[in-house]
Amino acid sequence: MNSKQSLTPLDNISLTDRVENNLRAYFLENAFKPGDSLPGENEIAEKLNVSRNVVREALSRLRMLGIIESRTRRGMIMARPDILGGLERVLNPFILGKDTLKDIFEMRLILEIGMAEFLFLRKTDKDIEELEVIIKNQSSIHEPTIEEEIEFHTKLYDMTGNETFTRFQVLLIPLFNHVFSLYKKNNKVHQSNHIYHKDLVNILKSGTVEDFRLAMKKHLAPYFKITD
Repeated sequence: MNSKQSLTPLDNISLTDRVENNLRAYFLENAFKPGDSLPGENEIAEKLNVSRNVVREALSRLRMLGIIESRTRRGMIMARPDILGGLERVLNPFILGKDTLKDIFEMRLILEIGMAEFLFLRKTDKDIEELEVIIKNQSSIHEPTIEEEIEFHTKLYDMTGNETFTRFQVLLIPLFNHVFSLYKKNNKVHQSNHIYHKDLVNILKSGTVEDFRLAMKKHLAPYFKITD
């Protein structure tokens, strides 16, 4: 063990989750960064006064989360976790609870209303042209298919220039499919005061950030009813 903060021995050596939590705290307190070498299993087991098997199981959990990784001739090092990796494994509308589905979909609504500043900051003429092509190819202006809906909104996410934001939207597609089915079943989109894709693009071309934020809120209004 180096001169950094030492690991704190545990009173109960049978709980792997306590070893995992202790390791997390140790990494945080010592400000380990991606690429930094970590103590080996034997050293950790000795400092914590636990068996090597318990340590190995705790480290295995951290590897699955992408927090640490093993390198040839270097042993364990701190990794750069994929913050969305875990979500990829569980974002299935058929295994998540109703309340969880509702919470996650509400996050999508919040994100899309809040993207206005980034869209206006980073939009290009090419982006607008691509959005107009998407709209032109829609089977119906008033009732786009789920694929057309996803294509349009995916382009908006892409325009923000935020890779994590865009990837998060891709992760939400299975959930969006599920909610969109409920939306089509319980709502009639064709309303005189509804904001459609073409309206959003027109605002992107000649409106303001606030105009777009209010328009997006109105565009998504039917989905708010589903989450009530």
